[in-house]
Amino acid sequence: MMLGEKVTIMDRLKPLDALFVDAEDQDKNTSMAIASIAVFEGPPPSHEEVLALVTDRLPLMPRYRQKLRTVPFRLGRPVWVDDPDFDLSYHIRRTALPEPGGDQQLAELMARVMSDRLDRDHPLWEYWVVEGLVQGRWALISKVHHCIVDGIGGADMYRVLLECPPGPAQPAADTAADTATNTAADTEADTKADQPPSAVSLIADAASELVRLSVRDARVLSDAVANPDRAIRQAADVMRAVVRFTPSLWPAVGSSLSGNIGQQRRYTWARASLADIKMIKREFGGTVNDVVLAAISSGLRALLLSRGEQPEPHEVPSLVPVSVRAPGDEGSFGNQVSATVADLPVHVSDPVERLAAVRTELDSLKESNEAVIGESLVALGHYSLYPLASWLVRLAFWLPQREIVTITTNVPGPGQPLYWMGRRLEEIIPYVPIASTVRTGISIFSYAGNVAFGITGDYAANPDLDVLARGIEHGVSELLLAAEQHAAAASASPSRPARKAPTTRKTPATTRKTTATRKTTATTRKAPAKSRGGKNSAKDHQ
Repeated sequence: MMLGEKVTIMDRLKPLDALFVDAEDQDKNTSMAIASIAVFEGPPPSHEEVLALVTDRLPLMPRYRQKLRTVPFRLGRPVWVDDPDFDLSYHIRRTALPEPGGDQQLAELMARVMSDRLDRDHPLWEYWVVEGLVQGRWALISKVHHCIVDGIGGADMYRVLLECPPGPAQPAADTAADTATNTAADTEADTKADQPPSAVSLIADAASELVRLSVRDARVLSDAVANPDRAIRQAADVMRAVVRFTPSLWPAVGSSLSGNIGQQRRYTWARASLADIKMIKREFGGTVNDVVLAAISSGLRALLLSRGEQPEPHEVPSLVPVSVRAPGDEGSFGNQVSATVADLPVHVSDPVERLAAVRTELDSLKESNEAVIGESLVALGHYSLYPLASWLVRLAFWLPQREIVTITTNVPGPGQPLYWMGRRLEEIIPYVPIASTVRTGISIFSYAGNVAFGITGDYAANPDLDVLARGIEHGVSELLLAAEQHAAAASASPSRPARKAPTTRKTPATTRKTTATRKTTATTRKAPAKSRGGKNSAKDHQ
């Protein structure tokens, strides 16, 4: 479904979207909301201004007026239904930071907001307008359930809400000419929600879906018989990927990075310059994503060493989401991602060798087409009985796992500055949820020449989350220094061929080095204080 497209009352969740709901149902300590902090120059807009602008944009975001209805006995995937009691003021919230209004206070607020689950009696999103940032700035926390949108789609929400040039927001294209002057009450009346379906109609529709599924399965088998060569090629691709993926299923080396989690979260972030990252990429080869993962490996190595743990190979397998969105489909709702598992080489001490190890690992994953497994599993969901699929997902989240230690997701954001009501957006800091035994997660977002690493941590397990943030920044600094030295040496000896980062043998992970600090970032060191007043799914950057 595209932004602005009208949806039907019985709009069923896609299999992958339903997975996030099932995961949350199984584990009371899991909240599957994604989020970001958008920091703007001041002054903050009034509450009425925010309500008016979001009201104008609601026709482009139909999910924001809908809530989930589960099918009795889990006979079918949950459905989206219009909320007949939709109240925009419930979703738009306002608060202020305590003095001094710096990164630490904003991080503590974010951790507290994201520790609470979204209420399924309402549409699954919240916006928090945050006043009291230093230098007269303010922030917007956007919190949306993962079943609504993935990272790429979430980034596109900013293009819906915000403007490229400074100036007044333009009315939504598909609204009436007088939309900009309509009051919230007028818009509410114009877009009155249908009544939600009854339990009987939900069961009947689920039964109908099971019949349609049987017909679809038969058609797939018929196509396979009619096109055996194509079916064999597809099966061979999957099998090759399975062979490469099998070592990823081995339990990781035990460490403090993996274990049970609670309901409360810590949050912090690291910052880097996209120009610096691209210079490192130019000097040593690879992609922006390679450099980013090498810096994250540095931070995780620093965290382990600070805890008195010696980093080892296959200690930090990371789930790396991969976008499978078609070009031009960024504005659609729902999740369109596959995933692969990459061993982060936390045991490599030298920063350049660490980058080479990351490149080797990711190149190996690309050659094996491992992501095709995730795509195949997602596709299989369209041909599987939901009651069985739901049970398997909930069983997987109930069983302890040691195959995944962290998640690292990289989303490219807008390259040009954005504005909201004439106020410049200064930075965007992302948030990724954690679940099961994954105690940390890192989301990377680039915007207007800067890169933010949003770091989520379990509250009890990560009192030292700032060590990870500083380690990431130091990892970028180490690589940048090495790149500058490499460039200077190449300039001094123009006849000598440019040196690439050393290659490593194709092992699940390789060798590395550690930590210092480039600059300190915020983190939640103690129980969050209350605020005043009233939370790769992209392809590699090139």
